[in-house]
Amino acid sequence: MLGSAEFGDTTVIADLEAGIGTLTRLADASIDIAVVVVEATPKSIDVGARAAAVARERGIGRVVVVANRARGGDDLARLRAAFPDTELVAVPDDPAIVAAERDGLAPLDTAPDAPAVRALVGLARSLA
Repeated sequence: MLGSAEFGDTTVIADLEAGIGTLTRLADASIDIAVVVVEATPKSIDVGARAAAVARERGIGRVVVVANRARGGDDLARLRAAFPDTELVAVPDDPAIVAAERDGLAPLDTAPDAPAVRALVGLARSLA
């Protein structure tokens, strides 16, 4: 459905299922930026690397890897090594995100100055 829709000048952000299946089925012209969310675990890095490779093979001009729940220098070093030529955005592990989720609230509303929220706002601005 997403690949066949006409959006004109509208910006559409889609949260696709994990893995590469959906990415391989979308029409080439329908994706301007691929945001690949990974954590610093071997399985996540492996799936993320395959997704980034598929995005590059499909000719997507910009691939951004988001280091989700980054817990410091070791996590970032591991992810930079796995994605050396890819834009990397770190979103730190942040208790404010967990607290907002537990309360069913948006972290942007409950803790706008939390490090993870600031990182996500920065990511959103860079994608706009």
